[in-house]
Amino acid sequence: MNEQLYEVAIGLIPGIGGMLTRQLVSYCGSPKAFFETPLSRLETIPGIGPAALKAFKSREEALRKAEEVLQQAEKYDAQILFYTHPDYPKRLKQIADAPTLLFYKGNASLNHPKTISIVGTRKLTRYGEAVTEKIVHDLQKHDPLIISGLAYGIDIVAHRSALKYGLQTIGTIASGLDMIYPSAHQKTAEQMLEQGGLLSEKIFGVELHPQFFPARNRIIAGLADCTIIVEGALKSGSLITAEIAYGYNKEVMAVPGNITSEVSGGTNYLIKTQQAVPYTCIEDLEALLNWDGLLQPPQLGLFSTSPAKPNRPTQYDPKDFSQEEWAIIEVLQQTNDELIDNISWKAQIPINQIASLLLNLEFNGVVKSLPGKKFRLL
Repeated sequence: MNEQLYEVAIGLIPGIGGMLTRQLVSYCGSPKAFFETPLSRLETIPGIGPAALKAFKSREEALRKAEEVLQQAEKYDAQILFYTHPDYPKRLKQIADAPTLLFYKGNASLNHPKTISIVGTRKLTRYGEAVTEKIVHDLQKHDPLIISGLAYGIDIVAHRSALKYGLQTIGTIASGLDMIYPSAHQKTAEQMLEQGGLLSEKIFGVELHPQFFPARNRIIAGLADCTIIVEGALKSGSLITAEIAYGYNKEVMAVPGNITSEVSGGTNYLIKTQQAVPYTCIEDLEALLNWDGLLQPPQLGLFSTSPAKPNRPTQYDPKDFSQEEWAIIEVLQQTNDELIDNISWKAQIPINQIASLLLNLEFNGVVKSLPGKKFRLL
């Protein structure tokens, strides 16, 4: 609880966002260490300017406010997940602008083996409603976690369909967990606590504001293996979610719709511009995510035009490395090139230790240093 107080407090300092929070934790070693570090030392951290140093002076006030947040979390039986917590969603953790702190109520694992986000317009048609329910119905055999935003329209149909067909479902909301919006979905939200859960990056007491929706949408996109857009106009929140997911190099699917329907304008556009794969049946999703198991790794054959990529997950044995070294290898297995600062926060290793670990791995022929403080797994 003492450490959690500092984890909450560091995010309550005005003007300190997720990226800077991770940088501070990397350099100092922990949120608690940050609060115990003199300002004279903090100003030596790269990227820390006068504005940040001024904000750091409110550290004591942030600690007092954090105590209130912990009390509210206990009152509402909510779990607090700092980005170093083992239950923090690993898919989300790999995204640079992921929230450093999440508030969660429910019984579903946020690291479920298979996760699908289903979003769309609030002004759904009968077609959109029927398709959404069919998608969820057909997903039963894979038992995925269904993620959406608890909003009117496609979102609530996705949640209620998941409850109907026995799938766990997470509602990612843009307010505090104590303020369910819309209130008409309160009963569904309560059911989801028994078969899924509710998730937010906002502290208790924060009311809904339209500017919070894009930030909420990045969580929906980041949590999923694939985001499916059922219906959405060209200018809609669901298209923003699709664009975010596409920017994260996540899989995106869109349901083709009537070319005369306004709410199909966005989904048809995503397909036309190749930002989304058409969803016409469950087999489309299974093939895209290889849930049917038919996709095999490329082999180097007689007529290959390019060499096959090495199977990196099995190239190295964890027993040959320290826990910290293996954490670095796992990070680099997910990317081609990675900045040393990103390796530090993704692997949860302080920046003052990461350099020597990388140097040792380079001596052993495991990684290669690149210009611009980047590293690549060999």
